Amino acid sequence: MTVNNITQIQRTRPAVDRNQLLVLTPLQDLKGFLFHHLGRFLLFAVTCSSVFLVLLIFFFVVREGLPFFMKFSLSEFLTTKSWYPEATVPKFGALSLIVGSLYVTIAALIFAVPVGILAAIFLSDIVSLKVRDFVKPIIEILAAIPSVAYGFFAVLVLAPWLQNKFGFTTGTNALNASIVLSIMALPTIISVAEDSISAVGRELREASYGLGATRFETIFRVIIPAAHSGIIAAIVLGMMRAIGETMVVWMASGNANQIPSPWWDLSQSVRTMTATIAGDMGETPKDSPHYWSLFAIGVVLLVMTFLLNIVGEYFLASAKKKAGKS
Repeated sequence: MTVNNITQIQRTRPAVDRNQLLVLTPLQDLKGFLFHHLGRFLLFAVTCSSVFLVLLIFFFVVREGLPFFMKFSLSEFLTTKSWYPEATVPKFGALSLIVGSLYVTIAALIFAVPVGILAAIFLSDIVSLKVRDFVKPIIEILAAIPSVAYGFFAVLVLAPWLQNKFGFTTGTNALNASIVLSIMALPTIISVAEDSISAVGRELREASYGLGATRFETIFRVIIPAAHSGIIAAIVLGMMRAIGETMVVWMASGNANQIPSPWWDLSQSVRTMTATIAGDMGETPKDSPHYWSLFAIGVVLLVMTFLLNIVGEYFLASAKKKAGKS
């Protein structure tokens, strides 16, 4: 087809579709108005329903835990470690449970954070795009594995190995739970940190290379400081993933109501807040002090995760703002 033929076709083709109405009838205009606002209302309702459900969970947990705080001392609950809810004279000291949760969470982060950040750097700045697109989905699949499967791995595989290899008294201890929690937190840390590091942009990297910096200097002195907000957000989100886990710590931590002494001895068994709620709720009479105390633990856990969520959102917003400016 020659240029003259194409020009002739363009001249004979109508500029406007004659079958489409240029002026809508009142009924068509009303239908368009209703469908437009109906769609906006449905989207608004879906958004509000998620917020309403979160507020409803907060209300339910606080309502069920409020009788405990009205009858028992809050300071004793938070500062003592004697947890004997079914004794003749019940004692509700949750300090060892809070410490146990923080203990395995911090230990898990010690294992997961260096590995996660180095893996994020590897995916964003070292391997090719083809390898990254192949490896990253495989890492994210780890987040889809059920926590009970991790728990069975911790009890049937990791616990006997730790007991035989290191001579521990029991393989279900804080180290076992921390290792498995670190594996579960890795997909979150790697994914968020890699997105933040990639969002730094090529310009900053090329400027660093142009000034004579090596790849090592560029990564650790330029890119990571520039992406620190997103990396901190990844660590906080990974911490939330670990502190809210139930099945793994219930099956792998040993459920011993104690604060490890010495504090660095991960071979000792601990008990966490989530494991206590999961283990005791099914056998506790409703509206009993023991029942209220479990919801009081839930209130403490909700407050901790809520504060962590605020911190994580702050750093994520900072990372997105910097990515938008770049």
